Amino acid sequence: MSLPAYAVEAVTNLSGSPTPAPAGSPLEDRAGATAGRRHLLNGGTAARYRTVLTRGVDRVARRVAGVDRPFTGVTPGELAPRVAGIDLDRPLGDTAAALDELDEVYLRDAVWFHHPRYLAHLNCPVVIPALLGEAVLSAVNSSLDTWDQSVGATLIERRLIDWTAERIGLGPAADGVFTSGGSQSNLQALLLAREEACQAAPGREARAELLPRLRVLTSTAGHFSVQKSAKLLGLAPDAVLTVPTDAQRRMIPAVLRREIERCRRDGLVVMAVVATAGTTDFGSIDPLDEITAVCAATGVWLHVDAAYGCGLLASSTRRHLLDGIERADSVTVDYHKSFFQPVSSSAVLVRDRRVLRHVTYHADYLNPARMVEQRIPNQVDKSLQTTRRFDALKLWLTLRVMGPDLLGDLFDEVVDRAADAWELISEDPRFEVVTRSPLSTVVFRYLPTGPGRGLADAANLYAREALAASGAALVASTTVDGRHFLKFTLLNPETTLDDVGHVLQLIAEHAGRYVHERSTADLACRVG
Repeated sequence: MSLPAYAVEAVTNLSGSPTPAPAGSPLEDRAGATAGRRHLLNGGTAARYRTVLTRGVDRVARRVAGVDRPFTGVTPGELAPRVAGIDLDRPLGDTAAALDELDEVYLRDAVWFHHPRYLAHLNCPVVIPALLGEAVLSAVNSSLDTWDQSVGATLIERRLIDWTAERIGLGPAADGVFTSGGSQSNLQALLLAREEACQAAPGREARAELLPRLRVLTSTAGHFSVQKSAKLLGLAPDAVLTVPTDAQRRMIPAVLRREIERCRRDGLVVMAVVATAGTTDFGSIDPLDEITAVCAATGVWLHVDAAYGCGLLASSTRRHLLDGIERADSVTVDYHKSFFQPVSSSAVLVRDRRVLRHVTYHADYLNPARMVEQRIPNQVDKSLQTTRRFDALKLWLTLRVMGPDLLGDLFDEVVDRAADAWELISEDPRFEVVTRSPLSTVVFRYLPTGPGRGLADAANLYAREALAASGAALVASTTVDGRHFLKFTLLNPETTLDDVGHVLQLIAEHAGRYVHERSTADLACRVG
């Protein structure tokens, strides 16, 4: 039965905005429900969907086109009251008004990774075909856990896993699954390694007795998620042992071998070695060929964290930097770092698909065991997640529109720019630069002269904060041998050497001002 005219008017006015039914009316509840349904995407609202999303895209496009710096410099104290003051129980009832409000609390002060003077973290500008994929996957809303929720999406993800495994060289038995990011990929890889170590224990030693003796070896420059994963996996507090690095911040294979032998003499079981192809701080790549030889000789699971360095898989000039990765037991890749994809887009891959059984669980309502016999492909059988976005679509459309060669060219470009930046900084007497990265990271610091040298740590911290407060550029910081350094992470091909030089000048001005003011104040105190 259709609603009478007055009821329709109560639900939607001429502007298309919801209008409440008269208080106490028997239609009040029904009118509210009908008003809510107009916001659902379906055949009847497809035109509204197109209009609303176009408004949003236009708003973002205007912001992107008008951005003149990567950040406004807004502080938490300034922005938090604006967000806290919004009454979420009182809707605005209008898309334009909601976008205006969003502009105030988010878009205006967003950190824009596409700006050429964003040089801080491993956040990349994104390619337009991937944004198209994001729009499509969000609207269709497939869940990649079972075939009957995703169908073609399942096959697309599987094809991309196969493509990545082929690029790595893992062999015909390889498999994997998309994840939320490098931390989850590392967690799943170490979970598989733990289970394999438990199954290989002599006489199937009691699990409770074995777990405290399991150890993971990684370099001192490895990612913190290794330690975090060990904790989540119920390993001992001291389960992660760090191997020292050489002058290039790469794991030393000879020390790795000695550490494995020492663990075995002490009755410990090395369940995995984690090598890194692109450390977060230095962009260093461990000597994978030598490390794979050590792991093969000792029978230890090798996981390669290539979250950052995976862009080399598409490079036409630097793929050799990953030589040895093809012999890993598991590999982490983050497409949302060096493949220019929106967050999130990551994967964990394994050489032998059979090890993925360690994360398989059959639920009668979802993926009963009989589906395996029927050869129905359910991705939940190999994932830590159940409900999962179709993030693979972004990479799929990127490859189908651009192809891998163009992605590789973009990554090669930022690596070239980082090499030029390293040369520029190393030749500038105002700065001290750390080892040259094979990727796109440059670690350096402002180095005061004379009596002000003791203020170097504080000056660099101040310069980073002052630069961020100005919004003119964003850089990261880290510590090297206990001292504070700054860090450029270049992932934007639009960043020029002039941009780098301009940011260096700003850093030198901020740091120099700090040293001068502190030195003057200290002198005044001594004289007084």
